[in-house]
Amino acid sequence: QVQLVESGGGLVQSGGSLRLSCASSGSISSSKPMGWYRQPPGKQRELVAHISSDMINYADSVKGRFTISRDNAKNAVYLQMDSLKPEDTAVYFCYADRILGGPKYWGQGTQVTVSS
Repeated sequence: QVQLVESGGGLVQSGGSLRLSCASSGSISSSKPMGWYRQPPGKQRELVAHISSDMINYADSVKGRFTISRDNAKNAVYLQMDSLKPEDTAVYFCYADRILGGPKYWGQGTQVTVSS
């Protein structure tokens, strides 16, 4: 019913910006949460940003630099990434909804590489 596809990743220099998009092929209720995880090389996935109808949360490592938003009419979630650092290099995954154990739906991931 739901398929998520990320776009907007790429190669950027330190201090640069990227905007990630995640579009759903199915309807995502505005009452359901959406957000972004990332997986740096050799590490586990970590929560980057989360948005629900009543709350927005960010990982401490990205606070003040990343901004999450969503467009309910387009069934999409976005991640604006500013002041990028090499430490932000990772595969970024969007998600929608939640079940026990974590997100219910996952995108395939998009690579973000930040060079020095």
